[in-house]
Amino acid sequence: MLRLSAPRLAFVTERHLATLTTLRADGTPHVVPVAFTWDEVAGVARVTTKPTTQKAVNARRRVDGAPGRAALCQVDGRRWLTLEGTVEVADEPAEIAEALRRYEQRYRPPNPAVERVVLRIAADRAMSSRDLA
Repeated sequence: MLRLSAPRLAFVTERHLATLTTLRADGTPHVVPVAFTWDEVAGVARVTTKPTTQKAVNARRRVDGAPGRAALCQVDGRRWLTLEGTVEVADEPAEIAEALRRYEQRYRPPNPAVERVVLRIAADRAMSSRDLA
């Protein structure tokens, strides 16, 4: 499980958006802005989304029977952090509730009327600007 350095952990808890990169069926990248949260204990980044979005469709796609991969990149001026790992879609009520609780702490209360799933990115690699290493 990936552990972030203190500077990286501090940065990933600041209120910023990131880009999420997943792969379409033809292998081309699909890059969209997202809000996300980092679970230091589990080593997991969570993105909530509607179940029918392209990012959710891409995250459900298996590659040779294994979960696909995704990358989250948060940027603030010259500081940046990219988290890479396997991505899976979770639709269990407890997982959604936890993701929404964390989202509210980092960003704002989510719209309760929107149906959601959670993209769970189990990070196994991190890259960052030199000042966050």
